[in-house]
Amino acid sequence: MAGRIPENILEEILSRINIVEVISEYIPLKKAGRNFRALCPFHHEKSPSFMVSPDRQIFHCFGCGESGNAFKFLMRYERMDFPEAVSLLARKAGIVLPESAKEDPRAVSLSTQLFKINELALGFYTGLLASAQGAAAKTYLLERGLTEETIKSFRLGWAPDKWDALIEFLRSKGVGLSLMEKAGLVLPKQNGGYYDRFRQRIIFPIFDIKSRVLGFGGRIMHSSDNQLAKYVNSPETPVYTKGRNLFGLNLAKEAIRQSDCAAVVEGYLDFIIPYQQGIQNLVASQGTALTEEQARLLKRYTRNVVMVYDADNAGQMAALRSLDIFIEESMEVKIVSLPQGFDPDTFVRQKGAQELKNMIENAEGLFDYKFRILKSRFNASTPEGKARISSEMLSTIGRFKDAVLKAEYLKILAQQLDVPEYSLREELGKLRDNRPQPADSPLVKKTETVINPTERLLIKIMMEETRLVDYIRQHLEPSDFQGEVTSRIVSFMFELIQQGKQIEANTLMNHFEDKDAMRCICESVFDGEVTQENREKVVDDCIRMIKNKRMVVTRQRLQEQMRRAEVSGDEVNLLRLRDEFCSLLKRSKE
Repeated sequence: MAGRIPENILEEILSRINIVEVISEYIPLKKAGRNFRALCPFHHEKSPSFMVSPDRQIFHCFGCGESGNAFKFLMRYERMDFPEAVSLLARKAGIVLPESAKEDPRAVSLSTQLFKINELALGFYTGLLASAQGAAAKTYLLERGLTEETIKSFRLGWAPDKWDALIEFLRSKGVGLSLMEKAGLVLPKQNGGYYDRFRQRIIFPIFDIKSRVLGFGGRIMHSSDNQLAKYVNSPETPVYTKGRNLFGLNLAKEAIRQSDCAAVVEGYLDFIIPYQQGIQNLVASQGTALTEEQARLLKRYTRNVVMVYDADNAGQMAALRSLDIFIEESMEVKIVSLPQGFDPDTFVRQKGAQELKNMIENAEGLFDYKFRILKSRFNASTPEGKARISSEMLSTIGRFKDAVLKAEYLKILAQQLDVPEYSLREELGKLRDNRPQPADSPLVKKTETVINPTERLLIKIMMEETRLVDYIRQHLEPSDFQGEVTSRIVSFMFELIQQGKQIEANTLMNHFEDKDAMRCICESVFDGEVTQENREKVVDDCIRMIKNKRMVVTRQRLQEQMRRAEVSGDEVNLLRLRDEFCSLLKRSKE
């Protein structure tokens, strides 16, 4: 995993940063004895099983098995590759990476190249908007209420009405067509060649939370241009997935954290106009229903979300169902429904930002809003209408993890529909039984390598007591360990000791990429403490048990081989195996 970055640099970075501080920037951690605990950010769970050890500088989830050091956490949580995670933590630690690692083209990941190409493209688009070619587009934006400062701060641009303007520009910068296509900036022609994806459009750059350019949205100036789609967006690329990002979060995250609330709108201008007018704790979903990953992204900064909908929102029921993901994430979601004919952009321009702020502060709870919408669609006075409404409402109620909340909402729904509460409980039970089990459910069988607890305990002691490693090496070989994973870990630990190096859990992980090895190391750390005075005895007991287990397995193997040799009439091999078997029995008695 270490790649071309020197091992001593990786160790220096890990020694200077605190994994608790790194992880607490993304999820809230609570003290639990010597460690810290949290709900795992990598799978759904009701009780926290995600542990962070400040002593060993590692994390481990006992629910899903995710494990690692600070590098691994960033790679998993931020979807970084290894060099990106190293670079970020190096900056935090104040360590300058060697120029060779930064400049070697083979060390530059595809994602790094795509970020650079997107940045070049954005410079091209913003330059055109500021030029005479973009005058009409700039006038349009100013007439829509954007200020010069906003246009610059959001880095808006203009794509000209030309088939290869961007292609020619990027070629002049040494960018190949293949990379342009991977970045989603060009499209292939049927008869060969390429053309620009964005033409004759205002360009809205889409940034990640670190303000790197992921992709672009292109909007026509006038809806009367019927021959053109109103919006054209970047396709999914190795750096851009629509359902994993929220427009404007890079600018709004601190305001969201401070206000402990995030308002979610739909489009680019629905975000920009309110933000310009002082409503800065908001993001835009870019016209799609919210995904689990977007909900978890918001959850880093707040557990309170307000969805701001147009009154004529198409697919309203599908949008409502998507809000259940916030309940799954133990977040509180409320809804603002704007007056007919308004979206956040036009509402702020005509009614003012304060009016929208007031509506957000007095937003309607999901239960009340959903029930009101359902009553407007189905006749609550008929049995069929009650069944339709209850079915939709129960799908939401069933997702609450708090038993008291669930019971109260069931009671309210029974009163509102004038139906027996027990019938709703019965229907809720049916929904629960038919729902796919989440990843952390005990009903879902997990396929993972079983680690022998004795071997894992010995690894724990070796990490904590370097002085005992030589003693263990005198009595055991890596091949004595029955587990393939533990055998590899012990073999590498022996090598480190031979080289005169220390064994640290967080640096040890840099040498293993597979999940089972990292899980074994982490679970070893979090195993129960072994008192100092008992450690030598525990080591001897572990050595004896591992050796005995090895002899049992070897004896069984020899017995099976002798049986096969006897059946096949292989007398020579049979005699050799019997001698080996007798020798094993003698060693066992000794």
